[in-house]
Amino acid sequence: MSLQEAASFVQDGMTVGIGGSTMSRTPMAMIWELMRQRRRHLSCSRSIVSTDGDLLFGSDVADEIATSWFAQGILWGLSKVMRHHIEKGDKRFHEWSHMAMGMRFRAGSMGVPFLPIRSMLGSDVLKQRPEAKEIDCPFTGEKLLLVPALNPDVALIHVQRCDVYGNAQMDGLQFMDIDLALAANRVILTTERIVSNDQIRRAPDQTKIPFFCVDAVVEVPYGAAPHECFGVYEPMMRHMEAYVAQVNADPVNGMREYLERYVYGPKTWTDFLSLIGMDEVIEASQRGRSIYND
Repeated sequence: MSLQEAASFVQDGMTVGIGGSTMSRTPMAMIWELMRQRRRHLSCSRSIVSTDGDLLFGSDVADEIATSWFAQGILWGLSKVMRHHIEKGDKRFHEWSHMAMGMRFRAGSMGVPFLPIRSMLGSDVLKQRPEAKEIDCPFTGEKLLLVPALNPDVALIHVQRCDVYGNAQMDGLQFMDIDLALAANRVILTTERIVSNDQIRRAPDQTKIPFFCVDAVVEVPYGAAPHECFGVYEPMMRHMEAYVAQVNADPVNGMREYLERYVYGPKTWTDFLSLIGMDEVIEASQRGRSIYND
């Protein structure tokens, strides 16, 4: 289906899990469409958030985000957009450790209400998370922390390829996407390309998300832009540098101007890519494919 049709699965007030991590395989096209359709009051979760979190807060699509690190990517440090909204008090950032976020998705995928971890026990992050519960292990007596399962209403996941049924294959790091797909009540897959079921069957070991988890498939080339999709394209760094400079200089007006030009202005995802510039898109593609030629 189209981005517009798939967005109907996400309604105001829902919990939304976001696949990928940092600037890798971020489902940016789907997030872009949710911003265009002016969704509101979403509660989002992701392993590690990058500029996608900026956009979700700055566009008022999300009221809260649970993650282990909220930055603008490794190169640019903590998000000034996030900081503005958290200090203003109109948005909420629920910080967990990396391990805790992963195990919350894992618990959701297993259908259990929690999982025990040791992570966070020696950290002040625990003081911010009353949802986590300390216990004495009934077998060893050692201190453990129970973290609650995450079962989003909808998961947004971007992959390199899948068939029309939603059998998805991912190259490179999988992050928590398999657990997220199993944990969520519904899954929207965006994909760089739809391939035949015969092609999927030729390499069944590469199918990481099975069709029975998936509710919508959207073919959207460069669907993680301006982030990267392993083996297809690298981040579009000139666009990212310009974006960060703009919103860091003015987290309110800079973000408003960016949204007007790059989100609400273009009529299609292809128009958005045209604004980034075909030179940069092609360069990112050349860098992304180079890993297979070394």
